[in-house]
Amino acid sequence: SLWPDTDVFSGKTLTLGGSRRLETTGGRAQEGDLSAILIENTPWLAGRMRVPKPETALIPDFEKKVEAICRETVGQNVTAFAGVPSWNLVMLRKVLEFTGKSNLLEVWPRLELFTHGGMNFKPYREQYRQLIPSDRMKYMETYNASEGFFAIQNDPASDDLLLMLDYGVYYEFLPVRDLDDPSRAVPLEGVAKGINYAMIITTCNGLWRYQIGDTVEFTSLAPYKIRITGRTRHYINAFGEEIIVDNAETALKAACDATGARISDYTAGPVYMHGRSKGSHQWVVEFDTPPDDAERFTDTLDRALQSVNSDYEAKRFKDTTLMRPTLTVVPPGTFYRWMKSRGKAGGQNKVPRLFNDRTYIDQLIADERSNDPK
Repeated sequence: SLWPDTDVFSGKTLTLGGSRRLETTGGRAQEGDLSAILIENTPWLAGRMRVPKPETALIPDFEKKVEAICRETVGQNVTAFAGVPSWNLVMLRKVLEFTGKSNLLEVWPRLELFTHGGMNFKPYREQYRQLIPSDRMKYMETYNASEGFFAIQNDPASDDLLLMLDYGVYYEFLPVRDLDDPSRAVPLEGVAKGINYAMIITTCNGLWRYQIGDTVEFTSLAPYKIRITGRTRHYINAFGEEIIVDNAETALKAACDATGARISDYTAGPVYMHGRSKGSHQWVVEFDTPPDDAERFTDTLDRALQSVNSDYEAKRFKDTTLMRPTLTVVPPGTFYRWMKSRGKAGGQNKVPRLFNDRTYIDQLIADERSNDPK
C-alpha cells in the first residue's frame, strides 16, 4: 500500500460527475455523460461508499446540482473526492460559501484524498493547497476516458502515469509529426522516449484503431510510463511554431513562479498577420491571484516557451515571424460563464487550452464584453 495509515475508507467519496440526462437508445443501451451512466449503474453496495445520492448527482443543471451537493454533504464524513480539477474547484468554493468556513478541513476534518483526471493538475495545485491546508492531503491522477481506462499515477513522488496493459485495450502510437499518415503508427514495443505520440486504441467494447485525441510522451519503457502532453486538436501552429499544451503549461508555471501569480483558467490562439504586421499569440487568462507585474509575466512566458520549443524560438528570433505575445486578463468567472453559455458547464467538459485559429478566443472575449456592466 502507498499509504498504509490511510483512513480514506472510513468515510465517503464525493464525486462530481456529468450533468447530461441519460437517454435510452434501444434495448438496454444508454447514452449520456460517462460519469452519469456509471452513477446510474453503480451497484448499491458501492453506492453506499459515495455521495451525493444518485438523484442529486444526476441533476442536469450544474449550479442547481452544486447547491444540492452542498446541502446534502456538508454534514457527512467525506474523506475523499474525485473528478475534474476545474469543476471540483468551483464546487468546493461553493461549499465554503455555503458553510461560511475558511477551509475545507473545517467542513470535512478527515479529508485526505483527491483522485483527479481530465486535465493538467499543476495550474490548480496551489489553489487546492489553500483550500485544504493539510500535510495529510494526497493527490492521485488517473487517465480515464469514455473510451477506456488507460493509466494511473502509481508513485506519489512522480507525475508520470503507469500504462495499464490488462484493461482490455490494445495500444498503438502515431508520432504527431505523422498525423496525416496513420501507417506510421507503432505498437507498444515500438515506442521510444521523448517522442510526442497520438494514442490509438482498439478495445474489447468495439473500438477499432480509434484515435482518442490525446497526445502522450513516454518517460519510461520498463515499466511503460507516460505523461499527457495535450490534444491532437489543441495546439497552435499558425506560423510553424508547433506549440502544444505541455509547452503552454510549462511556460505558464514559470511565469507564475516569477510573478507570484495563480491561474484559474486560460486559453490561447494566434493573432494573424495583416498587411506588413507580423503574427503573434494572444493569451486570455483568468487569474486567481494576479501577477505582481503583468509585463514580467508576459516576458517570462515568452522566454519559457522559447526554452522548451525550438520552433517557437526560431520564429521569435529577432521577431522574424512572431512578435512578443499579448496578455489579455479577464475578470473572475469569465471562463465559467463562457462554458455555461456553450452548454459545457460541469461534468467532463474541459476549457480548450490552445486552438489553431481564433474561434474560441473571439467567442470568449465577446462573451466577456457582453457581461461587462460598462
